[in-house]
Amino acid sequence: METKRSSFSGKIGFVLAAAGSAVGLGNIWRFPYLAAQYGGGIFLLTYIILALTFGFALMTAEIAIGRKTGLSAVGAFRALDKRFSFIGYLGAIIPMIILPYYSVIGGWVTKYLAVYLSGQGHAAADDAFFGDFIGGVGEPILWFAVFMGATAIVVFFGVEKGIEKVSKVMMPVLVVLSLIIAVYSACMPGAWEGVLYYITPDFSKFSFTTVLAAMGQLFYSMSLAMGIMITYGSYMKKDVNLESSVKQIEIFDTGIAFLAGLMIIPAVFVFSGGNEEALGKGPGLMFVTLPKVFDSMPGGNILGAAFFLLVLFAALTSSISLMETVVSIFCDKFKWNRSFSCIFVFLFCILLGIPSSLGNGIWADIKIIGMDFLSFFDFLSNSVLMPIVAFCTCIFVGYVLKPSALIEEVELTGTFKKKKMFSFIIKYIAPIFILLILGFSVLEGMGVIKV
Repeated sequence: METKRSSFSGKIGFVLAAAGSAVGLGNIWRFPYLAAQYGGGIFLLTYIILALTFGFALMTAEIAIGRKTGLSAVGAFRALDKRFSFIGYLGAIIPMIILPYYSVIGGWVTKYLAVYLSGQGHAAADDAFFGDFIGGVGEPILWFAVFMGATAIVVFFGVEKGIEKVSKVMMPVLVVLSLIIAVYSACMPGAWEGVLYYITPDFSKFSFTTVLAAMGQLFYSMSLAMGIMITYGSYMKKDVNLESSVKQIEIFDTGIAFLAGLMIIPAVFVFSGGNEEALGKGPGLMFVTLPKVFDSMPGGNILGAAFFLLVLFAALTSSISLMETVVSIFCDKFKWNRSFSCIFVFLFCILLGIPSSLGNGIWADIKIIGMDFLSFFDFLSNSVLMPIVAFCTCIFVGYVLKPSALIEEVELTGTFKKKKMFSFIIKYIAPIFILLILGFSVLEGMGVIKV
C-alpha cells in the first residue's frame, strides 16, 4: 500500500511527461490527414486558435483539479462534490477502453521499426504487406504484447523513476527527429507545393466542419477528457507554475503536430504528384503510403527507421500516460500497490486488446454497429465518451464548483493572466461546442451524415 503520493521532481519533469502524454499517434498520423482533408493551412490555423483558447482552458481545468485534490479522476471528483463522482468514473472508463486498442496500433509501429532496422523497407512498400501483417494471428498479437510490455515496465517503476526519466529522454529525441525528417521532407524536389498547401490558409475552404474537425482532434491530441491530465496534475508540486506549464505543454503538442504535417504532407505530395486524396487515408497513410515514399528515396531504410522510431516514441509516451491513469485509479480506489496494479492492468489490456488485434484477420467478419473492434472502441471512446466527460466537466467547473476555485489553485504561484478567458470559455463557449461535436461525431460514426 502506498502511503505517500508520488510526484514529479519539478516543472521540467511535469511538462515533459504531460507533453509526452499529449504527443502521440494523434499528432503523427491523424493530424496530417485531417489537415489535408480540411484544407491544409486553414485547418492548421483553426487548430492553433482553438488550442490556445479552448484547449488551454480545458487542460488548465483538469490539471488544477488534479493538483487541488491530489487524486486521480475518480477520487478527485468525489472529493470536490460526491454528487459528481460519476464524471470521474466515466473518465476512468475512457483510458481503459483506449489503452488496449491504442497498444495494438503501437504494436504495428514496433513491427515496422523492426522491419526498417533489419533493412527490409522495400518489402514494407508492397501493397499487400500491411494487410497481410494485420490479417495474421500470431504476429499482430506478439507485437501488441511487446509494446504493451514496454509500457508496463516504465509505469512499474513509478512517476519520477519511470515516467519522468523516460519522458526526459524521449521528448527531446522526438523533437530532434521530427525536425530532421520535416526538413528533409520539405527540401525534396517538388515538395514545395505540399509545403505551401499545408502552411497557407485558404479561407474559401473554411467551414463549420473545419472547426468541428479541429475541435475533435484537440481532444484526441491533447489527452483531454480521459483523466490523464487530472492524474498528472495530482503529481504536480504546489510550487510549479501551472499556467506557464500548460502553455509549454501546448507548444510541445502543437509543434510536434505541425512538424508531423511538414514531414508527411510534402513527401506524399511528391510521391502522389500533388494528389490530395492520397493524404486522406488514415492509418493507411502511415503504414501503406509512407513506406512507398521511403522506398523511392535514397537512404529510405534509414529515414524509414528514423520515422518509425519517432512514431514509437510518440506512441509510448501516450500509452504510458494512459496506463498510469488506469493504474493510479486502481491504487487510489482499491489501495493496491503499484506492482500489483501494473500486472493486473497489463493482463486486462492484453485480453481486451486481442479482439482489436484480430479484428482485421480471423475476426474481421464480426462487426459492432457496422464497425470492426478497433474502430468501434475508437468511436466509443473518442466520439461518445470523451465529449460527454468534457461537457460534464465544464458544467461542473462552471456552475457547481465555480471557476474561482480552480483560479485560486492556479494562482498559488502568481497571477493567472488568462483567468477571464478561462472562466468565459469553461462556462459559455466550451459546453456549446462540445455538444455540437458529440452530436455530429455520433451521427457521422453511425453513418447517418458525412461531416
